[in-house]
Amino acid sequence: MSREVHEFRDPTRFVVGTVGSPGERVFFVQATGGGRTVSVRCEKQQAQILSERMGDLLDEIAAKSDVPVPPAADVVDDLAPLEMPVDAEFQAGTVGLGWNGEKNQIVVELLAVDPAATDESVVLSDSDDAPDALRVFLSPSRARQFVLRSEKVVSAGRAPCPLCGEPIDTTGHLCVRLNGYLPRSGDALAGLIDP
Repeated sequence: MSREVHEFRDPTRFVVGTVGSPGERVFFVQATGGGRTVSVRCEKQQAQILSERMGDLLDEIAAKSDVPVPPAADVVDDLAPLEMPVDAEFQAGTVGLGWNGEKNQIVVELLAVDPAATDESVVLSDSDDAPDALRVFLSPSRARQFVLRSEKVVSAGRAPCPLCGEPIDTTGHLCVRLNGYLPRSGDALAGLIDP
């Protein structure tokens, strides 16, 4: 089977989104443009790390070049849900991020999980033996919007336990710091901390 690279040179939309309720959310990175939509399933941590690294890269570009980069803000232009139906092309394994200085674009590439060990030499490679990929080119302003939305989506899940940092389910939370006591909510945990 031949490799498939889904490339978006100027997407109309590039977002992180979820399907499901908190605690059961499935994360997707979705690119739309040219009459097509491609969704890639990813882990929450992959979405979070991609967002953080992209934000760091934007800050570095702003500090070291004369390329106009919008500052971090609270205003997210696109909070609409993912395009439906969400049919994942593949599960993300390796994620690559780079800067194209000639075109002033951020380049994002998500590679499919590869059972064979994949090293970083296949990121942004066009070799036929590399895994399937989603490759997206973003302007700094689009990249900043991706970062802002991703931060909101990732943080919209279950609240973290104030003691151990693990997420609190709607049915309660078995906190390792409380030796088996099962408080039912974050407020109950806060009451244990601040009597």
